[in-house]
Amino acid sequence: MKPSHKLIRITTVPLSLSVLLKDQLRYMSDHFDLLAVSSPDKLLEQVGAREGVRTAPVSMTRAITPVKDLKALWKLYRLLKKEKPTIVHTHTPKAGLLGMLAGRLAGVPVRLHTVAGLPLMENTGLKRKVLDFVERLTYSCATGVYPNSKHLSAFIIENRFCKTSKLKVLGNGSSNGINTRFFQPNEELDKAACELKKKYGLTEKDFVFVYVGRLVKDKGIEELVEAYSALKKKYPHIKLLLVGPYEPDRDPLAPATKEIIEQDDSIIKAGFQPDVRPYLMMSQALAFPSYREGFPNVPMQAGCFGLPSIVTDINGCNEIIGDGKNGLIIPVKRVPELQTAMEKLLTDQNLYLALQANARKMIVDRYEQKYLWELLLNEYHDQLKKHAILS
Repeated sequence: MKPSHKLIRITTVPLSLSVLLKDQLRYMSDHFDLLAVSSPDKLLEQVGAREGVRTAPVSMTRAITPVKDLKALWKLYRLLKKEKPTIVHTHTPKAGLLGMLAGRLAGVPVRLHTVAGLPLMENTGLKRKVLDFVERLTYSCATGVYPNSKHLSAFIIENRFCKTSKLKVLGNGSSNGINTRFFQPNEELDKAACELKKKYGLTEKDFVFVYVGRLVKDKGIEELVEAYSALKKKYPHIKLLLVGPYEPDRDPLAPATKEIIEQDDSIIKAGFQPDVRPYLMMSQALAFPSYREGFPNVPMQAGCFGLPSIVTDINGCNEIIGDGKNGLIIPVKRVPELQTAMEKLLTDQNLYLALQANARKMIVDRYEQKYLWELLLNEYHDQLKKHAILS
């Protein structure tokens, strides 16, 4: 039986649909006539084929580009008038602004926006005022606003971006949860991890700190390399595994940091990897000293493999990780505290084993993917009832 209600999901770029909402669209398409909208790209077509949903391209930019933004708004408005969805649900800042505006103008009854991180937190002055205005405008056009963490919800309330009656955090946070069956040890992954250890010349005595993500300044890579380099002098059996690409055009690392990474043979440069699971399997702990996150997947993925995590006291990270429970929480941009936390995991076996024992369970219990999908589906139905579309 064909679903009776139409749902349109909008992101600024198709990578967000592909990665951040992986498999969720397929699940929702069993309950709604679903259309995925994002900027034109082959990846958008691939997402449609993979998820089994229709797609529609609308060019959107991440930056503030008034002329292009007005064109995108007009195209979204026309698309929504044509498709006549019951629900429009947006993710990412620009798609949120344009999608919520277009949805309101087109008379879409249920307009939902997910907030997954706020870049404005790092801004000041005029740019901050502009970004604050954009958020308020987005939320004013929405009928429901969904921060993907409790910290974000508190920030939105504190800054009076919208009425608290519009806000709701689903479950324990996260936009898509995590597939805990995919992210779990198995024989095949163990074999792949063993091959990687041989490739990189690792022994059973080596203690590997892993980082997964872009190698840029605001991920705390400069602090991580400095802390690691100091520890290496005292503990020669440690290694640092960096899984991710440099981004020289966006927030590049200081030349001195990059030089250390390239010249230190004990720092393993794995680059971008489509499947990070074997790299987590070959590691002993996650080091994730980021400056700013929405609700990061990496600490959840690492936790699924029983890795204790060192994270900074920032949005998302400080909800996934409980200090002294499944990891350690440190201040942002603080090398001494990062170094101390890394040393604790190296030297305090009782602490390490306790954190390790809790790591997977604390992720499975709170962030299992299908549980979050069910919560979102129930929220859709509740919104339809609230707006007298479902009885």
